[in-house]
Amino acid sequence: MREVGAVPLYYHPDVEVCKEVISACYRGGMKLFEFTNRGAFAHESFAELSRWASETMPDLVLGVGTVLDAGTCSLYIQMGAGFIVSPLLNEEMARVCNRRKVLWIPGCATASEIGRAEELGAEVVKLFPGPTVGGAQFLRAYLGPCPWSNIMPSGGVSPTEENLTEWFEAGAFCVGIGSQLISREIVKEKDFNQLEEISAKALDIIRKIRS
Repeated sequence: MREVGAVPLYYHPDVEVCKEVISACYRGGMKLFEFTNRGAFAHESFAELSRWASETMPDLVLGVGTVLDAGTCSLYIQMGAGFIVSPLLNEEMARVCNRRKVLWIPGCATASEIGRAEELGAEVVKLFPGPTVGGAQFLRAYLGPCPWSNIMPSGGVSPTEENLTEWFEAGAFCVGIGSQLISREIVKEKDFNQLEEISAKALDIIRKIRS
């Protein structure tokens, strides 16, 4: 996550669409992907994607997001999830992930929540929903007294130079990007080459900001 700088996240009930999206982001340089746990039988879709990814893209780190409880967490870890992301702070999930040495990224909205998450072993914390909990201003202010924290803003992040510059200059460890990267139009038109290009451009922007 530190090296790449961006984690795309997406869910679609059609596994084949998910494969196209993951492949396009991967070709663009995004070697991590967060499958969003939504809809009926999402775990069955992930099981298929996990097997497919391990065979076709062995260096891809495929994780799962929108996980809310320890039971679901255990289910996805059993299916090969490389990391678990949650929109909230659930201490039972910390125990499950720590026991299996799987990266746990809880969602936090305050300094106290971030501190508690780190006490529970979180190496990376998701700032969620990023723009509405203070945005880059909150992140910069928080990292002043707590520069050791690894914060991943998510929700409302877009792959534009202006938005990415705002987050990374504030000290973001990496960013989670969803619908602003993988738009409905791209999926509807099946323009996955465009998705690859946007992904590559976003990573170029991040590299320039960091340098």
